[in-house]
Amino acid sequence: MKELLKLYLLFVKMGSVCFGGGYAMLPILERELVTNRGWCTKEELIDYYAIGQCTPGVIAVNTSTFIGHKLKGIPGGIVATLGFVTPSIVIISLIATILQYITDLPVVTYAFGGIRICVCVLIISATVKLWKSAITNKTGIGIFLVVFLLSAIWDISPVVVVISAGLFGFIYRTVAEKMAGGKNK
Repeated sequence: MKELLKLYLLFVKMGSVCFGGGYAMLPILERELVTNRGWCTKEELIDYYAIGQCTPGVIAVNTSTFIGHKLKGIPGGIVATLGFVTPSIVIISLIATILQYITDLPVVTYAFGGIRICVCVLIISATVKLWKSAITNKTGIGIFLVVFLLSAIWDISPVVVVISAGLFGFIYRTVAEKMAGGKNK
C-alpha cells in the first residue's frame, strides 16, 4: 500500500505540471522515471509513448498507465493514472468556475501568450530528445521522412501512421536478420 501511495504522489506531482500535452511531458517523465528512479529505460518510455499514441486517450495519461502497470500490475496502472489526472481535474474545475470572469483581462491574455510559447519550446525539446534516441541509422531517417511527408501532405490518422511504421520496422528488421543469418552460414 505504501508503494502505491508513493506511485500516486509521484504521478500527482508530474500531473500538476502537465502543460502542453503528452509530448511536452516527455522531459519530465524521463527525468522522474528514467533518470531519478530507474523505473524504466529511455527505450521503454519511448515505446510506451508510441503505444500511447495508438491508443484512445491522452498520451501522457496512457503512458502513466503503462508505467504504473509495469511497476505494480493492474493496481499500479490504476493508481498512476488517477495520480496523473487528479491535478488536472482539480485545476480545470477551479479554472472553469472563474474563467468566464477573467478572460478579457490583459494580464490573462498576456499570460496565455507566454504559456503558448513555453509549450512550443517544451514540445521542441521533447522532439529533439526523441530524435536522438529513435533515429539512429539510415532506415530510421527514411521512416522519419516518409512519416513526416505523409503527415504533412495528407490528413492520415496518427494511429494508421504509427501502426504502419511499426509494421515496417518489424518486417525490415526480420528480413535484415534473416539475410544476416544467411550470410553467416
